[in-house]
Amino acid sequence: MTLTPSNMIELGSPLPPFRLPDAEGHTVGSDDYPDQPLLVIFMCNHCPFVKHVADALADFTREYQARGLAVVGINSNDPRAHPDDRPERMIEEAEARGYTFPYLVDESQDVARAFQAACTPDFFLFDRDHRLAYRGQFDGSRPSKDTPVTGADLRAAADAVLAGRAPDPDQKPSMGCNIKWK
Repeated sequence: MTLTPSNMIELGSPLPPFRLPDAEGHTVGSDDYPDQPLLVIFMCNHCPFVKHVADALADFTREYQARGLAVVGINSNDPRAHPDDRPERMIEEAEARGYTFPYLVDESQDVARAFQAACTPDFFLFDRDHRLAYRGQFDGSRPSKDTPVTGADLRAAADAVLAGRAPDPDQKPSMGCNIKWK
């Protein structure tokens, strides 16, 4: 397991356009969320860092979707090298965790490259104008730490964005497994 930080691209960057299928073939794109804050999560099934936050992430997304935050998860890993990340396993994972957001397949890995995504999980929160307002960690917990999973960092950023404010620019990178490139 290689510990990889997120790239921390420049705040204010525009949302890279995307249109991807979910694991069942339904297509979802960035233009499906006009004038709505959007959280894009690069994630997968097998990563211990994603597994560590998965249940709290499911709770967070349900709560914040009800408040007007759009959410998509994107799996950009090579499923040939990591069979647990195959689309049929994504369906199983989404059902088991209770994910209420589209869980999309980035087979070409072009979307991950456009976002400069580096790890799983990697969080990108865009404001209503689809400008990057937050990129960073869910919270300070890690699989090897005895720190509760709270989502405190992402919660603070999402609260600010939903209130029409800019989040604190002092943001800590997400840490996780590197994206499994082809």
